[in-house]
Amino acid sequence: RRPTKMYTCVRIWSLLLVLHTLAIVVVATRGRRRNILFIMADDLRTSLGCYGDSVAKSPNIDQLASQSQVFLNAYAQQAVCAPSRTSMLTSRRPDTTKLYDFGSYWRVHAGNYTTLPQYLKSQGYFSMSVGKIFHPGIPSNYTDDYPYSWSIPAYHPPSFKFEDAKVRMECVKDKDGELHANLLCAVNVTEQPGGTLPDLESTDEAVRLLKSRVNTDVPFFLAVGFHKPHIPFRIPEEYLSLYPIEQMTLAPDPDVPKLLPAVAYNPWMDLRKRYDVQQLNISFPYGPIPKDFQLRLRQHYYATVSYVDSQVGRLLAALDELGLAESTIVAFTSDHGWSLGEHGEWAKYSNFDVATRVPLIFYVPGVTTLPQRMGKSTFPFIDALSRPELSFKKIRNVVELVDVFPTVSYLAGLRAPEPCPDISFQELLCTEGDNLAYTFRHIERKEDEEAISFSQYPRPSDTPQENSDRPNLEDIKVMGYSLRSWDYRYTLWLGFNPKTFEVNASDVHAGELYMLADDPGQDQNVYSVSDHNVMMTKMTVNLQMRMRLQLLYLTAGLKSRRTA
Repeated sequence: RRPTKMYTCVRIWSLLLVLHTLAIVVVATRGRRRNILFIMADDLRTSLGCYGDSVAKSPNIDQLASQSQVFLNAYAQQAVCAPSRTSMLTSRRPDTTKLYDFGSYWRVHAGNYTTLPQYLKSQGYFSMSVGKIFHPGIPSNYTDDYPYSWSIPAYHPPSFKFEDAKVRMECVKDKDGELHANLLCAVNVTEQPGGTLPDLESTDEAVRLLKSRVNTDVPFFLAVGFHKPHIPFRIPEEYLSLYPIEQMTLAPDPDVPKLLPAVAYNPWMDLRKRYDVQQLNISFPYGPIPKDFQLRLRQHYYATVSYVDSQVGRLLAALDELGLAESTIVAFTSDHGWSLGEHGEWAKYSNFDVATRVPLIFYVPGVTTLPQRMGKSTFPFIDALSRPELSFKKIRNVVELVDVFPTVSYLAGLRAPEPCPDISFQELLCTEGDNLAYTFRHIERKEDEEAISFSQYPRPSDTPQENSDRPNLEDIKVMGYSLRSWDYRYTLWLGFNPKTFEVNASDVHAGELYMLADDPGQDQNVYSVSDHNVMMTKMTVNLQMRMRLQLLYLTAGLKSRRTA
């Protein structure tokens, strides 16, 4: 996504002027450095009011967005939890962290890369983690990367241990009175162990930590990771009433596209393993979920989004009430998206927009909004039924989650990490993303054809099998590399060696090319093997540049045929 040489000088000069202007605002508040509240949801697609979703009821996140900068086209680097979170927090792509599954810790397996909270901690921040920030277990060394990244051990809500426990999380008993682990599981919270749920506990703990930082001169970095809307949909049952089932609709493209390569299909095994889904007796791998259950599934997902929105509202209201809103940057995002029946798919595990696109919102007091008048709240809590009239500053050009680390660093008044060299395994601190700070003082006037996101997803075979969604490293045979530009999504499924981590760019298993102006849902694959073969010459460039050149060639041919 770096600019071409012919534009480099002009863009660098413009960028320096813009960054200087932003720096004046940032430095002006450095009597004490800005605090940072970093909020991450799990499996949250852009099903939010501020992203144009008319179904979603998300007034608190929308209120945050109205005082922030909203990136409409932000993409994860891999649509599964551990690889995406590790990539975002280190600002390194999965091919650099060498994490495509859940079986390794990057500091041991790839390189001792500095994380965003670790960098801030080294610069004097008190860093704290609540809920799910790093993926727990092996990918974060069973410690959430403590003490590298955090000043104190990470907090995990005690009630999370009941999340998948059949005895405690079941909503409905079968006719024999047995308990089962269901996908759809709205509950009466008062009947749950401890009378609570994980995200309720995480919000309480985050508020407690905010209160503990009010009377200190040490800036804080508080990362709060909500477990929802990740499955199971174990949420307070009252949120379902926000979405009457008779008002729910199916995905606009619920069928598997005819020209979708088999290797690209995600058979959503994590849903199939749930008891209530098993009772539907759905054929593997393409058998559709019955329409009535699809409607209920979509209802539960949206209800879970509103549940998360309420927790965000509670957290932001506390930030406001404690007098911290005017001195705290707020960043809100997700680790990846989630398919809701589009292309006949559910869950994440693909390279489509619905799986890779995420919300990305930055609130910077004094930059994205003017100081509040005396006595007026910045983030009053809003009931889910309210729909306040709001406007948003939106950036439409493509950005990536690897951009978060350098952007947050700069907005905090620190030096953003330098760009990584092509081979960076020995570099402890660098970024494979871009510093987006220039966009905060820059009016987006047109599309940036240079802006491209780069995502990838591994597969164990060319056809769907039970481990297609989450293959272990040793089982990966194919890697799907995907470029997303303003106009196109271009994906190549290439041979991959899991022992050497090498991709064979000449071993093309399948390809996808979608023209988004005519096909925003990415249902009409216009990839041509014959056109692609013309481009498969030896090029002394890396894979990203090779695919960019191929995309330019392929789309030029398509455009000429359309205008002929």
